[in-house]
Amino acid sequence: MAAVLTITLNPTIDVFGEAAQVRPTHKIRLMDTSFEPGGGGINVARIIATLGGEVEALALSGWEMGDFLGRLLKDEGIPWKPIPMQGETRVALMVHDQSTGLEYRFLPEGPEVHAHEIDACADAIAHKHEGFVVASGSLPRGAPADSYVRLAKAAARNGLPFVLDSSGAALKAALEHGGIFLVKPSQSELESYAGHELDAAGIEATARAIIERGQAQMVAVTLGADGAVLATADRLLRLPAMEVEVRSAVGAGDSFLGAMVWALSEGWDIDHAFLLGMAAGAAATGNPGTSLCRKEDVFALFEKAGGRRPR
Repeated sequence: MAAVLTITLNPTIDVFGEAAQVRPTHKIRLMDTSFEPGGGGINVARIIATLGGEVEALALSGWEMGDFLGRLLKDEGIPWKPIPMQGETRVALMVHDQSTGLEYRFLPEGPEVHAHEIDACADAIAHKHEGFVVASGSLPRGAPADSYVRLAKAAARNGLPFVLDSSGAALKAALEHGGIFLVKPSQSELESYAGHELDAAGIEATARAIIERGQAQMVAVTLGADGAVLATADRLLRLPAMEVEVRSAVGAGDSFLGAMVWALSEGWDIDHAFLLGMAAGAAATGNPGTSLCRKEDVFALFEKAGGRRPR
């Protein structure tokens, strides 16, 4: 059985293209168009597979676009478990305007999802008896706020560490339930949870409070150009962002989480797992469009920052 099971409740087909210029009312002709499987948990699975880990991607899947999502994952060699839903899997579009260097990202909200479809995802966790469960991404329209709580309870019944990357009401409900192994909010997501803006000291204090209340064992807060903070019961680590030429921010957080979970599943210590996550996030920003990162780039950045792979 795969070491990591990822769960995506709001997956996408990510379409990326280059445009000479984006102008209103004109036909914008796209060049170098690509189609990639997307959504938080799916991106995490892609990173784990890129690094050589064993992973299975579970996702809600609907109609023809759901079938296409499965074909894209199959092309990348990623085993996947589709959970049928009534609506069509959404298609997202990202366009790079060559005249300005700007990116335009269009994300439909996707189909309405019902509680019984979330419960079907939770039921699928019952067949996993070892390794990690990672749930990542926004909640689909109509899904109950406690959707990730349902998944966390299913993982807990089998004694599986539950990792979460989400936001808003879904994040708040999951933290109030507690028992999370690792939670990875961005700074804006943590501020939304706290209800106010946070400076560096506030970020650290909020992360520590989550630990002290037993809501999570580890809190990793990604801060974009300011790096990241990792809090545990007895440690607080802060790392600066790695210097790379930023070409796209798409998937950086998912890359961070995927690499960190892969390293932890391989038995790495927390320091090196955190550093590898930073390297993967940086490597993802160096690639254009919806491309994530390459294994060789991740480890090159990791080793440049002083990291050493465990023997």
